[in-house]
Amino acid sequence: MGQAVGGIVSGLVGRKSQHRRQDEKERGGPGSPPGPGPDQPHHLEQESCRQQGDGEMHQEEVRVGQARPAGDDIQHGDAFYHEPPAGVEWARQVMMLCVKDRVIIRQLLAGVDFATADPFAGQMLNFVYLIADRESGEALLVDPAWDIAGLLDAVAAKDLKLTGILATHYHPDHIGGDLFGHQVEGLADLKEQVDVPVHVHRSEADGVRQLTGLAVHDLVLHDGDDVVQVGDIPVRLLHTPGHTPGSQCFLVGERHLVSGDTLFVQGCGRVDLPGGDPDEMFRTLTQRLSTLPDDLILMPGHNYGGEPTASLGEVRRGNPYLQVRSLEDWRRLMGGT
Repeated sequence: MGQAVGGIVSGLVGRKSQHRRQDEKERGGPGSPPGPGPDQPHHLEQESCRQQGDGEMHQEEVRVGQARPAGDDIQHGDAFYHEPPAGVEWARQVMMLCVKDRVIIRQLLAGVDFATADPFAGQMLNFVYLIADRESGEALLVDPAWDIAGLLDAVAAKDLKLTGILATHYHPDHIGGDLFGHQVEGLADLKEQVDVPVHVHRSEADGVRQLTGLAVHDLVLHDGDDVVQVGDIPVRLLHTPGHTPGSQCFLVGERHLVSGDTLFVQGCGRVDLPGGDPDEMFRTLTQRLSTLPDDLILMPGHNYGGEPTASLGEVRRGNPYLQVRSLEDWRRLMGGT
């Protein structure tokens, strides 16, 4: 694992989503994102829901590019990977999704909602998620990195108590550590301020410890289908190898899938870094995640173009990597033989 960790950062910037730069415009095949490019922001109407003081859900229409106040429930910014377009305010629109019962999910975009002074964070465009139980006030952070003070401020701003950390995988842009000589804040910095457990898949434990310097007792090791509670909200840990051996997705309640670098709205995670496995990624996309319902909201680990979230049904229809039916075709697409 040590050699794998030593090489894992190679190529993380510039080609994190593996095949989006393969002559896509010429061949028009899998890998060509269907949406507009970074200089062409979407101008479609988006429907959203907001819970009013009377407890009922009220639909609103929001035009991308039009700023709106942040709400209490699901929030997210929208921007493109690499270079956010000039006039990034169009990308900072905050859109609410329907929230039932007591679940709060806030989607925070690196370089926009936190780590605004770090240009490297602005290029990587990681999403960090705040998941909380509205009634108990307990909260989890998913993949806290880049700006620990800013993320803890986001927790405090909602009068929440941080009770744990969920790590989707062990890459430094998600958990902190050395990234091309750039020291990314992460789990170790957070643990110095708040002593909460860090939940990881057991296959990622060595990588997490080597990148962050955390001790064995700092980590809670999990297997697939384990459940972590935040208040009364269950978060089911789905083992989804492919990007790394112990990559996880998190099923929050019954409506949201936080997918890390396993699945994006228009792509999937790289499999050419140490520990990546194209065959496992194919099985993850076509088997492990295939039984999840279409109405789940996918909440990815990066904002790699298009919309920052989508229903799983929309992703299945529009993501070219989910259109590949055979392992042989998949291997060819992913650079194998």
